[in-house]
Amino acid sequence: MVVTESQDKMYYPPDDLKRDAHVPDFNSYLALYRKSLENPEAFWKEVADDLFWKKPATGPMLQYNFDVTIGNIYVKCMEGAKTNMCYNVLDRLVKERNLGEKVAYYWEGNSPDHHMAITYSQLLSQVCRCANVLKKMGVKKGDRVSIYLPMIPELVYTMLACARIGAVHSIVFAGFSSESLCERIMDAQSSVLVTADGVYRGEKLINLKQIADEALEKCREITSSSVTKCLIIEHHALRIKSGAACNKLQTPWDSECDVWWEEAMRDSPEECEPEWLDAEDPLFILYTSGSTGKPKGVLHTVAGYLLYTSLTFKYVFDHHHDDVYWCTADIGWITGHSYITYGPLANGATSVLFEGIPVHPHVGRFWEIIEKYKVTKFYTAPTAIRLLMKYGQEPLQKYDLSSLRILGTVGEPINPEAWQWYHEAVGKGRCPVVDTFWQTETGGHVLTPLPAATPLKPGSATFPFFGVEPTILNEHGEELEGEAEGYLVFRRPWPGIMRTVYRNHERFENTYFKKFPGFYVTGDGCRRDKDGYYWITGRIDDMLNVSGHLMSTAEVEAALTEHPAVAEAAVVSRPHNVKGECLYCFVSLKDSREFTHTLVEELKRLVREKIGPIATPDFIQNAPALPKTRSGKIMRRILRQIARNEKDLGDLSTLADPKVVEELFSQRCEAAA
Repeated sequence: MVVTESQDKMYYPPDDLKRDAHVPDFNSYLALYRKSLENPEAFWKEVADDLFWKKPATGPMLQYNFDVTIGNIYVKCMEGAKTNMCYNVLDRLVKERNLGEKVAYYWEGNSPDHHMAITYSQLLSQVCRCANVLKKMGVKKGDRVSIYLPMIPELVYTMLACARIGAVHSIVFAGFSSESLCERIMDAQSSVLVTADGVYRGEKLINLKQIADEALEKCREITSSSVTKCLIIEHHALRIKSGAACNKLQTPWDSECDVWWEEAMRDSPEECEPEWLDAEDPLFILYTSGSTGKPKGVLHTVAGYLLYTSLTFKYVFDHHHDDVYWCTADIGWITGHSYITYGPLANGATSVLFEGIPVHPHVGRFWEIIEKYKVTKFYTAPTAIRLLMKYGQEPLQKYDLSSLRILGTVGEPINPEAWQWYHEAVGKGRCPVVDTFWQTETGGHVLTPLPAATPLKPGSATFPFFGVEPTILNEHGEELEGEAEGYLVFRRPWPGIMRTVYRNHERFENTYFKKFPGFYVTGDGCRRDKDGYYWITGRIDDMLNVSGHLMSTAEVEAALTEHPAVAEAAVVSRPHNVKGECLYCFVSLKDSREFTHTLVEELKRLVREKIGPIATPDFIQNAPALPKTRSGKIMRRILRQIARNEKDLGDLSTLADPKVVEELFSQRCEAAA
């Protein structure tokens, strides 16, 4: 059923989904939500009762202080309890729920010829063997292990092995440069690095071992490296594809430090007693970019993260025993940690683990995999959706996608045009789209629809998850009621929120709690509409204050992309003598469209019409391509510097194509020079 007013087009959950849903309607959501705020102790205790605790909690479910003016910021969950994450996501399922023979992962390699099924029993066995290897290397509780691996099963084995023995994993996305890897190894002071000889991403061969060696060499140049051992996996695809060209003899080798995975694992025992950890012991560190340029080591702890990822996965994807779930993210990002590894496994789910890219070896690869494994729940990024939209519906028509029941998006707000295409072309109008808002820092979904309960508005993250209490503040920290736009903050913690920035609690407090004491500050702008729906409008540093009006860049970008000539747009601020800030827009045009003065005037008029005269861009620049990370995120920091003609851009190693930057500088608007 669709409400006809285009401004508030609503999509209602299908009846067949409501029948077996964990949260079957909006009133059920409201009742549970109220309970989670009014009686959080009882709410979270019920969740905890489904999990395994070696020792029960002695303290309350949640204790916290969010107000820097009265003391240190802290969050504690289930103080006094002891448990083990790995036991909960593997042993509990194999031994208590008899799921040993159930498939945990269908691994699908970069090439469609490479695939395997891994059961829960096999996963437990491999994890225990890896845990014993790490222990033999001297890794003990509290030690940090850096992991620099592609999306192969060994990545999951290693992170769970760390969790089993109480080591703290720090996974670094295998697209990062040696400098980025070095920086993260040094900050975490890791004692072991786990990597692979190399990997194919599409047709491109990436020599991971060489990058890892360069990183370790840089660590040694700066200070004595903390890494004593480097465990190297020989990637199966390299042996097949390159034969002798990539054999062990060709891999650079340091006999003091380097150890082959296969040799270390060969005689490693299949049993390893879990280390029983305190509820607030660290589980992992994951580095996220900071506004200063130095990455922040976001630290998550055992019990709270287990509770929260387990519950959000169950409810947001309405998980059932016979589902086949696929999240296309990389485990190098938080989405992969929470919704490829920990959340799905805690629920005994069967997941697809995908190493490749959406368009290799053909543009129908995603759809081919959905058909092959009869995927029921599919979770991907707006960037991937927009990429696949370019190829139209033809690639989709070759495949049977009738198994799909729920679609999800993650990583950035999705523009309504991409939402509609995803809903209609991929989901055939019968699959709800759960547009999830969350961050590395939040550990799991904080604003999200529930598929059988929430009427949807394309582009809105809808309502808060259980235990999450959002509010919107203005520049002066005053709470805004009803329809409003401003800073998105949270009044209280939920179990999965980060606990600190690793080795820098002061930075944690300054970044997230100093601006508005008493609130966790997301750094995102947000709009609440007349129906109470939340719309993420972009990072606060992508918010503009034009002549005293707070305005979101995402809103302007959405207006620009409505023009038939525009494929993609990115908007940043630029200082202005009169307005304080003005809009500087980068637009990428569709094939065969020409960038002309007439087009610029049309775009300005379109923005004026959609938002109002206050939003009229001062500068619109042709951008044949936009600077993006390998995961597809637009690097707005770089665009701001181009707009301001600041040539010192710092580290560009995370860019997929650094040449884009030179081209954008050469095409800067003359008036902005």
